[in-house]
Amino acid sequence: MIFSPKKDVFFEMLSKISANLKESSQFFMDYKINNASDLKEFSGVMKEYETKGDTYIHELIVALNKTFITPIEREDILQLAMKMDDVLDGLEQWVARLEMYSITDIDEYMIKFFAHIHQSSIEIAKAIDLLASKRLLDIRPHAIQIKDFESRCDELLRTSIKNLFVVEKDPIKIIQVKELYEMLEGIADSCEDVANTLETIIMRNA
Repeated sequence: MIFSPKKDVFFEMLSKISANLKESSQFFMDYKINNASDLKEFSGVMKEYETKGDTYIHELIVALNKTFITPIEREDILQLAMKMDDVLDGLEQWVARLEMYSITDIDEYMIKFFAHIHQSSIEIAKAIDLLASKRLLDIRPHAIQIKDFESRCDELLRTSIKNLFVVEKDPIKIIQVKELYEMLEGIADSCEDVANTLETIIMRNA
């Protein structure tokens, strides 16, 4: 499909979604938890980011329904938006689970997960900016980088769970923390889904 020279409204919407994701993952990574009230604030702010993301998705769907011609396949636009939203939903759900379990001690493995996920969100934002600039082939290195971060999270999941069974004796705590590790790896998987969608768009349009 031929791109128009003008920056398209749909690319601008996708850029808003990716910018909100990057900002939320930055907050997610940087927030320091010391007590239960911190957990409540953490959860509340992440919910605000998630709600803002849902609003952007709704606006995009409304625009797609009103527009006959789109710069790329409308299914690809919607898929890309929804996959980015899955990442943000995962972040919000993780914090909600943390609050539900009243866990305030963030360990070194979680911190590493946070960093990989945030770096993936940065790569996603860069890729969306390139998409908006119609520089499709330049997107591929960023998609590859996102997949590399997902691979690191796979390995991190294995090592974190192995360590958990060694150091933790409380079976309830083991169940809770193991689930939190697995949810973080699931967020990395969602980032990889964004990368796969970007590669599909490159294949169809480059």
